[in-house]
Amino acid sequence: MTDGGNVKATDPGEALRSAGVVYADYQSAKPVDPRVVEAMLPYFTEKFGNAASLHGVGDVATQALEEARARVAAFFGADPREIVFTSGATEASNLAVAGYALRNRRKGDHVIISEAEHISVLTLGKYLEKQGFRVTRAPIDLYGRVNPKKLRARITDETILVSLQWASNEIGTVQPVAEIAEMLDGTGIALHSDAVAAEGLLPIDTSAVPVSLLSLSSNDLYGPRGIGALYVRKGVQVAPQLLGGGQERGLRSGSEDLAGIVGFAAAADIMAAEMPAEVERIRAIRDRLVERVLSEIPDVHLNGHPEQRLPNNAHFRFEAVEGEAMVLSLRDAGIAASTGSACSSKTLEPSHTLISCGLLHEEAHGSLEFTFGRWSRMEDVDRIMEALPGVIRRLRSLSPLYKTSAPAEP
Repeated sequence: MTDGGNVKATDPGEALRSAGVVYADYQSAKPVDPRVVEAMLPYFTEKFGNAASLHGVGDVATQALEEARARVAAFFGADPREIVFTSGATEASNLAVAGYALRNRRKGDHVIISEAEHISVLTLGKYLEKQGFRVTRAPIDLYGRVNPKKLRARITDETILVSLQWASNEIGTVQPVAEIAEMLDGTGIALHSDAVAAEGLLPIDTSAVPVSLLSLSSNDLYGPRGIGALYVRKGVQVAPQLLGGGQERGLRSGSEDLAGIVGFAAAADIMAAEMPAEVERIRAIRDRLVERVLSEIPDVHLNGHPEQRLPNNAHFRFEAVEGEAMVLSLRDAGIAASTGSACSSKTLEPSHTLISCGLLHEEAHGSLEFTFGRWSRMEDVDRIMEALPGVIRRLRSLSPLYKTSAPAEP
């Protein structure tokens, strides 16, 4: 929690620091803001009703559900009727991509998905191919950005859907979503954007950017995990992917998680009030780390676009060093970082995004990602830089690939 700009000793970041841990992996998971937890608590015990019930307790639940829907919608510039609550962003993307393609198949069978998409969306592309759809991958440049002209060149008379993330959850590159949305507006081709990595870090206003479908996550606003939403622009038709009692206007059956949805709304309210100042503070921390890493460690490169990138993201490539080895070595030093997407990290495969950017497999394997958030502090950079240079020197001394290998440090 914050109080006049000062962090209370009971905040999640302070608890981690007390345990000797610097957390710099906010892209993979964020702690729930204590103010959000406080807002949720009554809905576990006192206001526990089911919004589908016809009695007074159900009426209280219905009122809370619709008030929360309106607050989440307001944060994204949407009409409350355009918000469908889901179990998370992965389910939202399933409803968006598979749901739209299957519902609108009579219009065409061609879908375009960018090469930089989250693994959940890329997997949906493979699923659609098995259903007989033709799926084209839109290429990205060396910074991970889609060129609108190259995307346009891949559109055919049978194209019905384009999926393009708002920003990369790995390298932080921001995509030209507004430009592509304007390009597609009025063509009959829907644009889906996975906005999870960008929400809370960049302004997202569906009243200004004519996207058709938008995947959203509560946790990326410091709300609870297990709750997400899909923005469905008025007039866009999708086929439900979960069948049952017909909740969420028949698009997502299953009793709503009222406590989680209230937490989502509370997180959106807090972010709406604090995002401008928070983003600038986080950007300063990120910039300081980038400056120090590039100036103090040799043979290191910044992945992603140098300017059009998320303000919390610092993604590096260290020559002749393996990413998992860096993460584990930093773990021993009390630093929590990542090699990229936590959703696909257990495969030990190189990042598909970096490969699509043109890196060789061995280059992509040498990546390390730091992401900062609400409870990050400038002192975290000092802790990281106390450990990181030594980790890199030691690992390079063990690598036969590094041209200036030196004896390992004790």
